[in-house]
Amino acid sequence: MKIGIVGLPNVGKSSLFNAITEAGAESANYPFCTIEPNIGVVDVPDERLQVLGKMYNTQKITPASIEFVDIAGLVAGASHGEGLGNKFLSHIREVDAIVHVVRCFENEKIIHVSGSIDPKRDIETIEMELALADLEQVTKILDKNAKLAKQTGDKSLVLTVNMLTKIKETLEVGKQARCLDFSDEEQKLLKNFALLSAKPVIFVANISEDEIGKTENQFVKQVKEIAESEKSKVVVLSAKIEEELVGLDKEDRDMFKEELGITESGLEKLVVASYDLLGLQSYLTAGEKEVRAWTINKGTKAPAAAGKIHSDFEKGFIKAEIVSYNDLIEAGSFLKAKEKGKVRMEGKEYVVKDGDVILFRFNN
Repeated sequence: MKIGIVGLPNVGKSSLFNAITEAGAESANYPFCTIEPNIGVVDVPDERLQVLGKMYNTQKITPASIEFVDIAGLVAGASHGEGLGNKFLSHIREVDAIVHVVRCFENEKIIHVSGSIDPKRDIETIEMELALADLEQVTKILDKNAKLAKQTGDKSLVLTVNMLTKIKETLEVGKQARCLDFSDEEQKLLKNFALLSAKPVIFVANISEDEIGKTENQFVKQVKEIAESEKSKVVVLSAKIEEELVGLDKEDRDMFKEELGITESGLEKLVVASYDLLGLQSYLTAGEKEVRAWTINKGTKAPAAAGKIHSDFEKGFIKAEIVSYNDLIEAGSFLKAKEKGKVRMEGKEYVVKDGDVILFRFNN
């Protein structure tokens, strides 16, 4: 999974990136501090892996991972090349989801590119640039496909034209393509175009360190209202505090978090929101050699889940030996879970659930 971090300059993108990846990207008080995208691959926090690791006395623990991309600050006019906009927009096309950082705090010492704090305006600025960039692309593709559909009458082309027409009309009024409802067939077609405004979004309301644990300010409320109208997610955090926490050892970090009333790190909040937004879950494999988490889409059947490990597992799939994580921990071992009848043999139609611990059986 690849997630792009976007926003206006000086809203806390690089601070957040530093905090969740511990990568030390440059973070400074001037626009376009980040020019080339910084990339960091982070482990998905999952306590179940450590528990299974001890149970199996495993040699290796491999968590699922997420790739975060810190994309340079966009500005008004980015779709027409302002602020190296075209280059930055191309980086966003490559991600699965967008984390849109919005400044929700006032601080005279930190310059705001527009001179004042206004989350609604800031969000609209970014979304307008995404919509304009998509509108240009959609118009070109639509013109080409409309001619072909008229000439051939091809059903797939007709569906594409109808879908793109719907998207174009939405973009023309300044709305995002992700606000539309698409059929399963349209969803498959949509993936071919890598539209910026169709990507799912998590808004990060970046508050000051002084506001942690306090009543939500007016800026955060604005972000939540916009997110609700767009069916997006919201994570509230202080990027500055998150970045400072990374520099502490575990004991000091836990103490500092307790003082501030922070129960989840920024990374944990983003992982939960990302998995929920993208409809993802993890199943687990466990043994003496390795305990590992595998990320799949909700609704994935056993053979396709096996294919995540190796394509041969999917091709030669016979059965899946499955026990839920909770049942396994309660039993104390795989053998005891089996004796209690908690281990099941499932076939090709079984839909894998989050936390399933699976042993696949397949033909070589």
